[in-house]
Amino acid sequence: MDKLRKALSGEEEAEERGNIISQVADSSTLSWSTRVKGFAICFGVGFLFSIMGSAFLFLPKGIILFAIFYTLGNIMAISSTCFLMGPTNQIKRMFAKTRIVATIVMFLALIMTLVAAFALHKKALALLMVIIQFLAMTWYSLSYIPYARDAAKKCFAKCVDA
Repeated sequence: MDKLRKALSGEEEAEERGNIISQVADSSTLSWSTRVKGFAICFGVGFLFSIMGSAFLFLPKGIILFAIFYTLGNIMAISSTCFLMGPTNQIKRMFAKTRIVATIVMFLALIMTLVAAFALHKKALALLMVIIQFLAMTWYSLSYIPYARDAAKKCFAKCVDA
């Protein structure tokens, strides 16, 4: 557990930087239990927003509310990982060369979903952006699991060939 905590919080890097710098970094960070609580609360709120969005789907004009709440849920889910890693490490990892395309597509889809729902009032475009959001978020999430993208590609290829 300590190794996981060090990897997520970036403490391994702090140890390498030197004793004085690591003391400054440690004094300005949240405790591990506070980080886990912040992650759980933020992720839970994001999950709740996504579920609420799904419930709104069945209401008249609910597609717009669905798009809004689903997008807010994804934003909260992404934000929740900042508690575990810290915002700086999260941003560095999001824009690493292995996941920069997925990150950019995900952010564009988040923005375009809200634009389609609020400004354009286009239900079909909002729904398309939600689908792109889901796919980009899935691809982004798979980048954190070793060999997961390769497995997903193989699975998709087998499904298409069948």
